[in-house]
Amino acid sequence: MGEEKRIEAEEVESVPTPPRARLTPEVERKRDYLAGFLADQKPEPDPSEPGGQLQQAVVDALKSIYDPEIPVDIYELGLIYDVAISKDGDAVVTMTLTTPHCPVAESMPAEVEMRVLSVPGIRDAEVKLVWDPPWDPSKMSDEARLELGML
Repeated sequence: MGEEKRIEAEEVESVPTPPRARLTPEVERKRDYLAGFLADQKPEPDPSEPGGQLQQAVVDALKSIYDPEIPVDIYELGLIYDVAISKDGDAVVTMTLTTPHCPVAESMPAEVEMRVLSVPGIRDAEVKLVWDPPWDPSKMSDEARLELGML
């Protein structure tokens, strides 16, 4: 208890001042935050690519087609496996049906083709009907499951 505590303090004036920052012409600066932010944004996706306006318009057209036996559109039902659109506006829709013995097996692909061709910007449409992988209820969206009371 009899020990003295010593605290050493450094004089403020003895600490060297840091060098001042200098703006050199080589350093490119963004003077306006908003202008810099807008310039750095990614360009809009190609309309034919996933997320593009044309791609979304085709998906919306497919959502207007309903399975005659199930009150859910064919997109949410999971019957559409792929929608590919070329830069020229040629669309290829890969789809399946709930079963090979589906009563609309002959008419459904033609209806899909007709609806896709009705989308402005689509020049040609092709529907590929595939059976592999086979459709099963796990391919349905949550929205379709909810509509059918499966959720």
